[in-house]
Amino acid sequence: MVDVTGHLGMALLFAAPAWTVWGRRGALGFAAFALVTAMLPDTDLALRHVLPVTHHGVTHTVLFVVLLSVLAGAVAARYLTDWFNANRRIRSTEIASETVFVFATAGLIVGGISHLFADLLSAPDIAPPLSPFWPVYSEPVIIDVIYYGSPFWNFGLLAAGVALHLLFARNDRYPLETRYRIGAAEDSQHRASDD
Repeated sequence: MVDVTGHLGMALLFAAPAWTVWGRRGALGFAAFALVTAMLPDTDLALRHVLPVTHHGVTHTVLFVVLLSVLAGAVAARYLTDWFNANRRIRSTEIASETVFVFATAGLIVGGISHLFADLLSAPDIAPPLSPFWPVYSEPVIIDVIYYGSPFWNFGLLAAGVALHLLFARNDRYPLETRYRIGAAEDSQHRASDD
């Protein structure tokens, strides 16, 4: 497991493809969702004081991350859709609750899965190995190529994540047209005025 800096960097790396789906503003929001949940699996550190959970246990599984993300995505769709549509900073004719659900759920899953991946790269150094595919596959998965306390890896991951987002922000081309695109009409008009 990398430290918090490394987890945030890994979340940014995992969230970078959002630039090709959501466009400029959407990608920034998506990255924010991913950053918020980059530390989600480590809730076991707080929960172990009140529940019988161990570090790198059930909260460090794909099942936990996906279930919690779907639940939070449903709550976001229910309670944030109207707010997104009323917010004048989000320029779109209308954002459907289905889009908010997909956006929030995917952002939360990306943040959580990036955490699991970073922990797989370094877990056995100072913490028990992960079994991320439990209950389907209960054996630990160990890759172990990163040392937890390495500033090179932790700040390197953060620098790489920020650099990748800056690269996407500078390149104002978003090739994918999907029904979940936020502000697609505005992005198209922006590109047309630049040409």
